[in-house]
Amino acid sequence: MSLFTRNDIRNVAIIAHVDHGKTTLVDALLKQSHVFRTNEKVEERVMDSNDLEKERGITILSKNTSVMHNGIKINIVDTPGHADFGGEVERVLEMVDSVLLLVDAYEGPMPQTKFVLKKALELKLNPIVVINKIDKPNARPNEVLDEVFDLFIELGANDEQLDFPVVYCSAKAGTAKLEMDDEAVNMDPLFDMIVKNVAAPQGYLDKPLQMLVTTIDHNEYVGRIGVGKITRGTIKKNQPIAVIRKDGKVDNVKVTNLYVYTGLKKEETDEAKLGDIVAVSGIPDINIGETIADVSTPEALPFVDIDEPTLSMYFMTNDSPFAGKEGEFVTSRHLRDRLFKELETNVSLRVEETDSADCFKVSGRGELHLSILIETMRREGYEFQVSKPTVIFKEENGKKMEPIEYLTIDVPEEFMGVVMEKLGPRKADMVNMTSAVNGYTRLEFRIPARGLIGFRNEFMTDTKGNGIMNHVLDSYEPYKGEIPDRSRGSLVVFDPGVSITYGLFNAQERGILFIGPGVEVYEGMIAGECSRADDIEVNVCKKKHLSNTRSSGADDSLKLVPVTPMSLEKSLEFIAADELVEVTPKSIRMRKKILNTDLRKKARRK
Repeated sequence: MSLFTRNDIRNVAIIAHVDHGKTTLVDALLKQSHVFRTNEKVEERVMDSNDLEKERGITILSKNTSVMHNGIKINIVDTPGHADFGGEVERVLEMVDSVLLLVDAYEGPMPQTKFVLKKALELKLNPIVVINKIDKPNARPNEVLDEVFDLFIELGANDEQLDFPVVYCSAKAGTAKLEMDDEAVNMDPLFDMIVKNVAAPQGYLDKPLQMLVTTIDHNEYVGRIGVGKITRGTIKKNQPIAVIRKDGKVDNVKVTNLYVYTGLKKEETDEAKLGDIVAVSGIPDINIGETIADVSTPEALPFVDIDEPTLSMYFMTNDSPFAGKEGEFVTSRHLRDRLFKELETNVSLRVEETDSADCFKVSGRGELHLSILIETMRREGYEFQVSKPTVIFKEENGKKMEPIEYLTIDVPEEFMGVVMEKLGPRKADMVNMTSAVNGYTRLEFRIPARGLIGFRNEFMTDTKGNGIMNHVLDSYEPYKGEIPDRSRGSLVVFDPGVSITYGLFNAQERGILFIGPGVEVYEGMIAGECSRADDIEVNVCKKKHLSNTRSSGADDSLKLVPVTPMSLEKSLEFIAADELVEVTPKSIRMRKKILNTDLRKKARRK
């Protein structure tokens, strides 16, 4: 039994901070390896396949593709950059033999760069550093390279990892070069670098099959598809195999279809061997982290531990007066089935049943992680309501521990004061402050995850949209004490009906409105933010009493202040502990948990 090397294949993942150009780089590699026909119309960021990814310009799910270069097949995995989807990154790194660490030539290493690089170094991978966006007018590639080197040292990289190769790129222009002074024509220098520096898969071809399932795909014709890299042996179509479950149980099944990735397509194949990234169908309830092995000697492979969730919220069936009017799936059974189906592919998510059949506790990696799930379900026709996100605490040695986030903020100097003032009560400790280029200053803090709930919205207002904030889970520390909640109350509707200009005009003197005229409202629904600390009941359906003297045009003079539209994220950040967000395919409404005004007053007295 001799060690076998697959010289015709390379497996590599692209890791980076959000928005540093991973998906654009994959586009350039695909175009230059002639995956598309010359006359084929190709969308930008072709790997971001679902609607939410296209709209937000972010990658949510990792994707597999492959390109050919000089007869060598390069399997590429595009990963998400947001900390909330870190679970996707962690398990994908199990499939590859190296990573391309992509860094923006202007921004340099960011919190998420540190997070993904740490995971890659822990798995003993040797990264290739790609400095991207070198064609930006304010690019500073040489300083950024120094910053990357410092980051490798800080994360405890070994000598081999510190001796990383570097490529300078403009993914948008589709060019790469090894030195800044070189002439850049195409992506070949990067292709050559991957072939030269990514280790070819090694292992035993003549030993029994082993493959770890790291991703689940779904197809309505063949059902669930397990995706992973073959680490030992070969696999054939129609072959009997053993599936080793996470609890150690072994099931014997048969491979019905076997696929490999060619460009963006899955292609059927009869056989695949050591080093290939393959998709296997025919295993009805295959899960992430399970091992596909030989029937005669089933041996399990270890699976990477995924970071725990830090935030949880309750998903409930909708019980507002408008329940069932706009959604297709409205019952608790629909909600339960959908949430448990999500667990099959979303590794960082947890779903627990509660004492009530209509309520489920859902935990995730952050506000974005949970709001993407809510938005996806809403688009699929689900109608439900959710509570305010709360932080998950841990107990260690009898002490209450809470998650601490590492927060990086880039702001113009004039807004530094207001940002620091807002972060004080939220228990943030400043760690570092550096003046970045272009009049921006970088502020780094360690802050309890609780302190970040509801902060982004305020931050964008305070910095007039000029600030950039990023955060990533840093550690767990003893509880830091109370953090003050929202300082203002809500404007709560007390008469159901349709909102009218006259009623809204009277209400807007009390605060900021979230709804305009002609909106159907119910008692207990939130119509705006109060200018005081307490909630105030308002009648937005109030009509003007008719008198017998009327001047023409008197009502035309009622001017309404433009309303603040509340997106899903803004609504989740805004609501207090006694409020809910009602989510339907057509609307997002905020409401009190107790809708009746008198019952709410009674509950408050208690």
